[in-house]
Amino acid sequence: MPDFLTPEERSARMAAVKGRDTRPELALRALLRTAGLTGYRLNYRHLPGRPDVAYTRWKVAVFVDGAFWHGHPSRIRPDRLNDQWIAKIEGNRKRDQQVNAELASRGWTVVRIWDFELNQAADQHVNRIERALQAAGRPSALNQP
Repeated sequence: MPDFLTPEERSARMAAVKGRDTRPELALRALLRTAGLTGYRLNYRHLPGRPDVAYTRWKVAVFVDGAFWHGHPSRIRPDRLNDQWIAKIEGNRKRDQQVNAELASRGWTVVRIWDFELNQAADQHVNRIERALQAAGRPSALNQP
C-alpha cells in the first residue's frame, strides 16, 4: 500500500514523534514513584538502546515499547503497510533483540513493557520490575520507610 502523505508531510509527522517523556513513560515513572521504586536514571545513554529507566546499581533496564514502532503482533497489520514501513518495524524489532542480548552479556536484566499494557495491567508491570530489582539485590520497596 502506498504512503498517502507527501514526503514533506511524512517528514513533518515523523519529526513530531517524541523520543522520550512519552505519556506511557511518564505513567510508568509515576507508578514506580508511588511504589517506592526510585533511584533510576532516565534515558541512560551509557547503555545500548538507551533504556527509558535504568537502575544502574542493580543493572535493571526498563523499556516502554510503542506497539506500532516495535511491532506488537496484535497492533500491526502488514496488509495495510507498505514495504518501507514493514522494513522499518522489522529493523526496530531486530535492534531490540540485539540490545537485549548486549545488555544481558553485560549482566543486565531487561524488562520490556508494551505501551498499551500500562493501562491494562500497571500493577503487574511494577511487580515485574520490583522482582527484577530484588533478584539483583535491591531491598523491597515495601520494607522501606
